[in-house]
Amino acid sequence: MQNRRQFLMAGVAAATSTVAFGVAPALAGGHGRIGEFTGKSNHVTKGRAELVEQDGKVVVNLLDDFWFDGAPDPKVALGNNGYDKATLVSANLTSNTGAQSYVIPNATDGAKYNEVWIWCEKFNVPLGVAKLN
Repeated sequence: MQNRRQFLMAGVAAATSTVAFGVAPALAGGHGRIGEFTGKSNHVTKGRAELVEQDGKVVVNLLDDFWFDGAPDPKVALGNNGYDKATLVSANLTSNTGAQSYVIPNATDGAKYNEVWIWCEKFNVPLGVAKLN
């Protein structure tokens, strides 16, 4: 009986550690550079953004902790010590909260960028920026 209990406990411990390691990368993002948002233009923008290159495309992942107080026409863009209009995604944010992903147009090398911007195209003002690590 004791050997069976030890065997079962060892199996549970192994399964738990496998699940924990399998979940950890998803909680921390994928394999890109991550930055923490700060609000701009009197807006509150919080959470993290991740910049990754997938299948030859530059992708911004707003992670599950993303939160934005709202504005008309909010979009995602990149910057290198300042907003780069050429990288502005044509679609508005799909939600003011939570995980979402956007393919950046005209960005052939994500390594050239060190910021993810939430930008209000209608009023041409920044709403938040995340400096990438």
